[in-house]
Amino acid sequence: MCGLAGELRLDGGRVDVAALDRMTSCLEHRGPDGSGVWARGPVGLGHRRLSIIDLSEQGAQPMVDPHLGLTVVFNGIIYNYKQLRAELQAAGHRFFSTSDTEVVLKAYAEWGAACVDSFLGMFAFAVVEHRTGRLVLARDRLGIKPMYIDARPDRIRFASTVQALLAGGGVDTSIDRTALAYYMTFHSVVPAPRTVLAGVRKLPPATVRVIEPDGTSRDTVYWRADFTRDESRSDWTSRDWEEALLDQLRVAVERRMVSDVPVGVLLSGGIDSSLVVALLAEKGQTGLATFSIGFESSGGESGDEFEYSTLVAQRFGTDHHRIAIDNSRLLPGIDAAVGAMSEPMVSHDCVAFYLLSQDVSQHVKVVQSGQGADEVLGGYDWYPPLADVPRDDAVEAYSRVFFDRRWTAMAEVLEPEWLVAKDSPTALITELFGQPGAQTAVDAALRNDTTIMLVDDPVKRVDNMTMAWGLEARVPFLDHEFVELAGRIPPELKLADGGKGVLKRAARGIVPDEVIDRPKGYFPVPAIRQLDGPYLERVREALTDPAAKRRGLFRPDMVERMLREPNVARTTLGSNALWQLALLEMWLQKVEDLAR
Repeated sequence: MCGLAGELRLDGGRVDVAALDRMTSCLEHRGPDGSGVWARGPVGLGHRRLSIIDLSEQGAQPMVDPHLGLTVVFNGIIYNYKQLRAELQAAGHRFFSTSDTEVVLKAYAEWGAACVDSFLGMFAFAVVEHRTGRLVLARDRLGIKPMYIDARPDRIRFASTVQALLAGGGVDTSIDRTALAYYMTFHSVVPAPRTVLAGVRKLPPATVRVIEPDGTSRDTVYWRADFTRDESRSDWTSRDWEEALLDQLRVAVERRMVSDVPVGVLLSGGIDSSLVVALLAEKGQTGLATFSIGFESSGGESGDEFEYSTLVAQRFGTDHHRIAIDNSRLLPGIDAAVGAMSEPMVSHDCVAFYLLSQDVSQHVKVVQSGQGADEVLGGYDWYPPLADVPRDDAVEAYSRVFFDRRWTAMAEVLEPEWLVAKDSPTALITELFGQPGAQTAVDAALRNDTTIMLVDDPVKRVDNMTMAWGLEARVPFLDHEFVELAGRIPPELKLADGGKGVLKRAARGIVPDEVIDRPKGYFPVPAIRQLDGPYLERVREALTDPAAKRRGLFRPDMVERMLREPNVARTTLGSNALWQLALLEMWLQKVEDLAR
């Protein structure tokens, strides 16, 4: 895993190497093992390397092939790179490294932008064609690897993080009001291409953007999740689906062991990560390093799930690490986690992932995670209410159970100047639900959450927090072939047994029953869910800071009321509404500091 950056000048000037250096240096946490900058006339690329495949200098980036006239920077991993390498060698390509980066470079030379169709993995990359001056940007199917863009009339910059763009200078950091409406509606999610900052956009998942030297560009969307039934499987029983799902997950988990360094597992104690561990043990993996985290209890809420993670670790004989976080680390961890966010992310899981990654990175460079199963397989409690909803009524039904607040309630929180004229969140969901495919209301919700909400909340959360410590996180439940199969499964099989029924039943006899039958858990951080003491004071400080008052996002009467009763106002899904406001202000204040 790595960090990349780049600039394309559109005004006839040469690339600003000093700005590119600053952007690249800002990505050191994503790639502590090496760095490089390449510039050629109007275009330049920067890279920070985390060495996972081909640890030698031959795998360093930016990678230049003078014979092919190409330069590439790449973030991620191509799990089938060895197979593609053999195919490309048969086509006449000669390799000077054993890295997957060179496979990306040679694949582009052989197949052009269509090379992404052959890649099994998670990736963001940029390729420069020396002869034409063309710049090509690409992102993986599920958006696991990020790509942020700052486009102006005189130049285009791109990077793995918003902070790197800010380090380059000149970013428009004013607030995008439509994006703000999304943030306040979708649990802090701002779907691509927008971000909260008006001057920063992100390349959508499953997209290749070809940019000509004059700045004109064209996008190709190369993959879409279907979430419809497959007639060839119309006679399948529930057991057929369970076996097929388990077989595809075995493939996905095995793929993610491809590495030149050891691979561990983030073991929460839930069924998803426990099944990953079980399948690795089934393949004969021994001495597997597993990691779980716990916090001090607060407000009557338990702060750890060690009971279940320890049970799984003992069952499969892993080298298990229980990481207990006392409150002395939590408060500074909050600010550090906010500083690591490329976009404001309201989930308290961010702090857990940040602190967990800090400790895990002392042991391994790569981990597998169970992230994504809930969105793909119907594990959340807002899916069952959609089960009997007619497809034409899906937008309204989904909005009732998922939106943090409806459009009519937005004015209760935001000051009038920050309100946009129309109900843009509902308009967006209407557009997304109206796309072809997704036969039922549940299918439409699962497709939306897998390809939109998952990308810009759980997946982004894991990438930002693990990469803050140079730790690569791999997510087998987001293997695109696994997602394609899951999309075909009838919704009633997913919603069975309180959610993820098809996975729970497939896991019987493989994962301990206690893990399957336990109540659904999350990375619990009680001190944030139940704000009190120094955590409440940090929230108060953020919302009453002079910068917050100058910005004037939120109605003062609402802020005062929520500060008096910090744990009363909850979103539709039970999150702390005060934390949602404070987190945005904390992040914006960090942006102000970086942009100075």
